[in-house]
Amino acid sequence: MLAILIPAAGLSRRMNGADKLLELVHGRPILCDVAKRALSTGCQVIIALPATNIARHDALGGLAQNPNLTLVHVQDPALGMSHSLRTLVQACAPSITAAMILPADMPLLSEDDLAKMLAAWHTAPEMIHRATSDDGDHGHPVIFPRSMFQDLCGLQGDRGARSVLKAHASAITYVSLPDNHAILDLDTPEDWADWRSRHV
Repeated sequence: MLAILIPAAGLSRRMNGADKLLELVHGRPILCDVAKRALSTGCQVIIALPATNIARHDALGGLAQNPNLTLVHVQDPALGMSHSLRTLVQACAPSITAAMILPADMPLLSEDDLAKMLAAWHTAPEMIHRATSDDGDHGHPVIFPRSMFQDLCGLQGDRGARSVLKAHASAITYVSLPDNHAILDLDTPEDWADWRSRHV
């Protein structure tokens, strides 16, 4: 069984005081939009949220009542992405055999993209599966088998799972997604303004 892990406890430091995960995509906060797409797969979805950020909890709306959704709280998000990933991995039940890391700030990832990732995982569940753009640039989501959960729990700092990917490079298979779906994330007000100017 695979779980989709959404790290959403970051501090949006590059947003000049705004919260990127509350920016609207398809008329709802991007955090809600990404969670909705993840839940559409039928997988268990686990979201890491800052313990004190009520607005992000509220942004999920009725999704928070979905039995396939679990919310976990990160007490000190300033410790970085690795802290959120550890919290998410540690929340996985023993029945979870793989985890898809799905960032919450990627507006183009679609239900079809997630389905393609899951199909690839089903063919080789012992491998890492990493999404790429259609040009081959490495991106997200990334699926890790349970055999690498201990490595994920050993991460430090704010660099995500790069060191795990580097250490297990020979175990990675790449899944090409359309256009730049796998690499477009929106971290700054300028990113959001540029994206909106092209997607209105």
